[in-house]
Amino acid sequence: MLHNKSWAVVPAAALLLAGCVSFGGAEPPEKLLTLTPAASSPAGAVTESDLAQALAVAVPATGQKLNVMRVPVQVDGSSIAYLKDAVWVEKPARLFASLLAETIRAGSDRLVVGGGELGYAASTQLGGELVEMGYDARTSSATVRYDAVLQLPDGRVLSRRFESSVGGIPADAISVGPALNSAANAVAGEVAAWVAEATA
Repeated sequence: MLHNKSWAVVPAAALLLAGCVSFGGAEPPEKLLTLTPAASSPAGAVTESDLAQALAVAVPATGQKLNVMRVPVQVDGSSIAYLKDAVWVEKPARLFASLLAETIRAGSDRLVVGGGELGYAASTQLGGELVEMGYDARTSSATVRYDAVLQLPDGRVLSRRFESSVGGIPADAISVGPALNSAANAVAGEVAAWVAEATA
């Protein structure tokens, strides 16, 4: 938690966030945030494949700031707060993994599975780290950054960083939520294209 004297070194633009940023607990919000895929498989779509040829999408690792249900705000170079009334329906890493799996599934005829026993049996594994999924007060932008790691059946391991930002966003949950959804979909689309190319 930041003490009052810490605000003296916070940039003027960040001071405008005083009513929009929470540093502690709060009453539950009326609405919860989630990620909605821009593309999804139609109802009734059937994919048949040998499990060994399937793609497993793992829940990415995260740092502690994303291992919560809140939306982090980068106030300055060394201070993080949480956006008032912005609460995810579940942890960001799980939401992003579901979005990524659905985006890949919608754009190909590949069998896409999650973790568990089915995931371990898949010959192609997509994992990595969700580095950022939050709001930057310094640039008024919502950013999603994902370091993808793709393990191929022949033993090769590929890695690549994907990032998307949406700027000009007010520091409130009603604006940041859709912006993060847009950025997450942009990243998922780029990852899906990369996976398709790497496994062609």
